[in-house]
Amino acid sequence: MPKEGLRYAAKVSLDKPAAEQECLHNRWHPDNPVCGTIKNNEVVKIECVDWTGGQIGNNDSADDVRDVDLTKVHYLTGPFEIETAEPGDVLVVEIQDVQPMQEQPWGFTGVFAKENGGGFLDEIYPKPAKAIWDFEGIFCSSRHIPGVRFAGLIHPGILGCAPSPEVLAEWNRREGELISTHSHLGRVVAEPPNPKSVHAGSADGDLKEKIGKEGARTIPGRPEHGGNCDIKNLSRGSKVFLPVHVKGAKFSVGDLHFSQGDGEISFCGAIEMAGTITIKFSVMKNGVEQLGMKSPIYVPGPVEPQFGPGRYIYFEGFSVDEHGKQHYMDTTVAYRQTSLRVIEYLRRYGYNDYQIYLLLSCAPVQGHVAGIVDIPNACTTMGLPMDIFDFDISPHVPAKKQDLGTCAFASS
Repeated sequence: MPKEGLRYAAKVSLDKPAAEQECLHNRWHPDNPVCGTIKNNEVVKIECVDWTGGQIGNNDSADDVRDVDLTKVHYLTGPFEIETAEPGDVLVVEIQDVQPMQEQPWGFTGVFAKENGGGFLDEIYPKPAKAIWDFEGIFCSSRHIPGVRFAGLIHPGILGCAPSPEVLAEWNRREGELISTHSHLGRVVAEPPNPKSVHAGSADGDLKEKIGKEGARTIPGRPEHGGNCDIKNLSRGSKVFLPVHVKGAKFSVGDLHFSQGDGEISFCGAIEMAGTITIKFSVMKNGVEQLGMKSPIYVPGPVEPQFGPGRYIYFEGFSVDEHGKQHYMDTTVAYRQTSLRVIEYLRRYGYNDYQIYLLLSCAPVQGHVAGIVDIPNACTTMGLPMDIFDFDISPHVPAKKQDLGTCAFASS
């Protein structure tokens, strides 16, 4: 007997506002209404909008990135009840495929304004900027960053199960404490619950109001359930082991990426897209205890862009910042310096700094912590694949500056 086609557990519309679609939500909360049920060991397809819910357009202006409303994000598809799942179980999520929507074969990468979260280098590059990427099968290219083409390691940025009331309260406690004790930094360090623009699927009235007041923002990943981890190797063929905190697991997924570099260094730095993910769900009974689990585990799949031996250039960074200040074993400072070394290197070919910043966020760069024992300097590295460029960037060939256009900027 021939196999039946896979079932769509949820479909979305790219023409209807995300906040009007009952299969979407934008807060983590145990009381979000389920939008469907999936059997144990079932394989289903799930459609997802891009993480902003369609706020970013395929155009040559970054005004939409500048004006994006971050109280609305992320729009996730779900939650789904997984039959037989109970607190203490582990939900095994096998990612079988991820594809862009056929009616929207493009994605975007952005640098947000600093007041909107900016990115890893927002103090150095504070302007809103954007690049549009066109998909060509497994490959992508951009009119805003010419001379580059590469295969995408396509993956979901966010997947996780709903928190229990106790886990949600702990998230809000510790993040609230961070906010109250770090006002001296003069920047946003965490986002507390915010009822503005809350969307909780089919919930309305008192339930929607409750979710708005209590629901955790989807912006960070968290140890108890994963969430927004942005792991580029969590791609096709991967298996993710997620702790279950509520009956039915209440699994949600979204924030699909066509490609991303290690670190996703600009906020909105992957190639963001709307798409369809195919997942097999299975329940490991009493899995949290069996695995001694305190945070999710994953096994990467066999799919990854391949570059030949010697086809990466690696750049080093240390815990000494751009002002010459020594920091103690600070890998964040080190990786920021690593990123700046790559920007300085590629600038010689004619790219502007924002083009390079966007590229390093979404191209398949390899980021590593090289050393964290040699006081006072942590050392990090970034491997840049040379073969994504249509000209030679190897160190032994003199750099030839050329006109490589520009990314899109905001009008003010």
